[in-house]
Amino acid sequence: MKKWFSFLFVVMFCIPAPAHSDALANDPRVASALRLLEVWLETQLAYEAIPGISMGIVHDQDLIWSRGFGYANPDEGLEASPTTMYSICSISKLFTSISVMQLRDQGKLRLDDPVGQHLSWFNIQDTYPDAPEVTIQGILTHSSGLPRESDHPYWTGPEYPFPTREQIMERLSNQEELYPAFTYFQYSNLGLTLAGEIVAAASGKPYADYVRENILEPLGLNDTNPEIPDEHRRKQLAVGYSSRMRDGSRKVIPDYLVRGIAPAAGFTSTVEDLARFASWQLRLLEKGGKEVLDANTLREMQRVHWIDPDWDTTWGLGFSISRVDDTTYVGHGGSCPGYRTLLRISPKDKIAVIFMTNSGTSTRPYAREAFEIVGSAIAEALEKPDEGKEVDPSLRKYVGRYDRALGGETHILIMDGKLAMLYAPTENPSEAVTKLKHIEGNMFRRIRDDGELGEPIVFELDADGKVMRLKRHSNYSIRVY
Repeated sequence: MKKWFSFLFVVMFCIPAPAHSDALANDPRVASALRLLEVWLETQLAYEAIPGISMGIVHDQDLIWSRGFGYANPDEGLEASPTTMYSICSISKLFTSISVMQLRDQGKLRLDDPVGQHLSWFNIQDTYPDAPEVTIQGILTHSSGLPRESDHPYWTGPEYPFPTREQIMERLSNQEELYPAFTYFQYSNLGLTLAGEIVAAASGKPYADYVRENILEPLGLNDTNPEIPDEHRRKQLAVGYSSRMRDGSRKVIPDYLVRGIAPAAGFTSTVEDLARFASWQLRLLEKGGKEVLDANTLREMQRVHWIDPDWDTTWGLGFSISRVDDTTYVGHGGSCPGYRTLLRISPKDKIAVIFMTNSGTSTRPYAREAFEIVGSAIAEALEKPDEGKEVDPSLRKYVGRYDRALGGETHILIMDGKLAMLYAPTENPSEAVTKLKHIEGNMFRRIRDDGELGEPIVFELDADGKVMRLKRHSNYSIRVY
């Protein structure tokens, strides 16, 4: 199993894309940004000992780029790809929330309905009798006052004993409200689990059947399931690994089922399917009308409906909502034993990023850097489509990985028609890139942030004209490939 920890050059897979998305991905600015992202992901895979990563970027309803890195199953040599299945855990909440809103639009429930109106067995201890009742809207915005979890230790390994719906119901009377309703944000898997039960009660169908018939099948999400599918274990479903231990290793997570918590955390999916899910949202927002959900209902879900008293935490109806500078992001993350996933969408920019890994690896840095690196390049390519700089073929001979004597790597890339250096490993590749100016022959100089020129970078060649190493500050980095 250890072989994949030192496997530095990974096979990457992509799926066909429409011709117009190919044109955008092949724009020199976008292509160089994607290559920077790929190189960074390769180094992260190696230095962080991540077993596998699958990632995709959607622009304007098209999956313009997707790749797999490393392994879905290291022991069997099964590579990760855009069709690899992962547990998407709390991204499941989006499917549950959309189901609730479909039923709301059909007049089968109201957001201000008390939960007990739909679930006769909702008998949690009423800690705050003078507070408002626990409502469906409170559940979708995580402001219901309910505790975070059902009264079972299902996040505790190695068994991860997720309860059945019957066990959840049996223990509910032993639990009590944590806060008065509509007072504080408290993320609640129990709450969204109850939302799934409300879907079943209001529709008259089992939760999984309702979601398949009304969301998954109409959107063509054929590899998305409301529960971890046993038949795909160690095949299409990636083997899950833990966060890194003190010795740097990762442990295999034993098989488990999410059972009654499925509406909050049970789904599995792929990059390709979540790309279709994101494309549907972008299409609905642009074209309006109704497709699975009314466009105005989706807009309603992606608006802020709850602001915590700290003014930092905001939430929509099921959707996580955040704002960075002048850009609003919607979506959801997922974190289950052995898996981390993230779907993040910028409706304004019509860009979505999907990140999946079969390890306890933080997802947010990857989405952040994808938006920063690739999103910026897409914006420039769209704003100035005729200004992409063609690459001087003579620069390509310098491109590659160079190992530094004191550790780490320097990657030589081409960006904006110039050579650039990426120092790895790094958590912020967008800030770790330095461009070079060609001086003469095989000598370049570093371009400082203020535009002035820094020290020389000299590439040394062998007798056949092949670049062997680069010299900087009188020290050498040896070319690996």
